[in-house]
Amino acid sequence: MRPLEVAPVPAKSLAEPLTLLEEALREGETVPEAFANGLRKAVEAGEVEVLAARTEARILGVAVLAYRLNISAGGRFASIEDLYVRPEARRRGIGRALLRAADERCAKHGISYIEVQVEEERAEAFYVALGYEPETAVRVLSRSIAIPET
Repeated sequence: MRPLEVAPVPAKSLAEPLTLLEEALREGETVPEAFANGLRKAVEAGEVEVLAARTEARILGVAVLAYRLNISAGGRFASIEDLYVRPEARRRGIGRALLRAADERCAKHGISYIEVQVEEERAEAFYVALGYEPETAVRVLSRSIAIPET
């Protein structure tokens, strides 16, 4: 495999990684333009970073890292919102490289706590193998809210 480069994607260059995530996580359905614009603004503001792993010009994987304030901790923490590696590129260290880059970005910002929510046991095993620990004292609850169409 050619040398892998993992780097943050500038706000003006989000189209390619966003397309990959849409294909993989949204079955090809594009996100609304308002969302894409909000993502660009969040990247410009430093609230979100989109990390792309690529060889030459082809993106093989993407991680979306969000930075948030936490009052109880008295500081910021990070969450991995999305991480995706193309199926044909899996089991080659690309996911590991994306998480290493996330660690480096967090260290640069003085953030020592990163969290991720997963739905599959396979994904959980991947993160555990890389040092993530299940949070037994935390329960994730969710609720859907009806939003009137405008």
